[in-house]
Amino acid sequence: MDDVKGPLADTGAGEAGVRGYHSPVREERARRTRQQILLAAQELFLERGFARCSVADIAQAAGVARPTVLSVFDSKAALLRAVVDIAMAGDDEPVPIAQRSWFRPVWTAETQEGCLDAYARAVVRIGRQSADVIELVRRAADESPENAEMWDELQRNRRSGAGTIAARVRELGPLPRGLTVRRATDLVFVLNDSGHYRTLVRDCGWSERAFEAWLSDRMRHALLGTPHS
Repeated sequence: MDDVKGPLADTGAGEAGVRGYHSPVREERARRTRQQILLAAQELFLERGFARCSVADIAQAAGVARPTVLSVFDSKAALLRAVVDIAMAGDDEPVPIAQRSWFRPVWTAETQEGCLDAYARAVVRIGRQSADVIELVRRAADESPENAEMWDELQRNRRSGAGTIAARVRELGPLPRGLTVRRATDLVFVLNDSGHYRTLVRDCGWSERAFEAWLSDRMRHALLGTPHS
């Protein structure tokens, strides 16, 4: 309500005019309600799948009314999008992944190898936080146009991130003869897929340390032509 509109907005009434209302208690209550809804939604989506989980189910699990869920999130698809965003970042702070403190070593590395090693660690963290949720979106993509667009957007963003990494590696030194930044982007895009984390760590029982070493080795080999030492 900071931007007040209506009959009293332009009266010039000064102290008596309409003011924005700010209540820390109310805002904290709203924040907690949103978190309850998101937590319930993530648990039910992963347990039942997107299609078999209703807004009413989520409301009941969160301990709120169904209209409350829809007042916070316009639709079930919008709720899924919020679940994905938080899972990938690790929290609900409005900070892009590339600007997170745990991602900073990717940008501060002084060598190509250091950059790729730092990126491998970041990919492991993202996989740990969001691999199951991203797989949920992939499966839900056939269930609604909104989900299909969400899946496509995730792939576009992942490719964009791969391009940024390829460009950074090129800034730090030359690429092997014949390897363009565009082709390097393709290779990173294949390797940063969270499906690899799910397959090797969750399904095959690899440790995260082993997976990180494998991923770093594969990226070094693909972009630099040299394996991990």
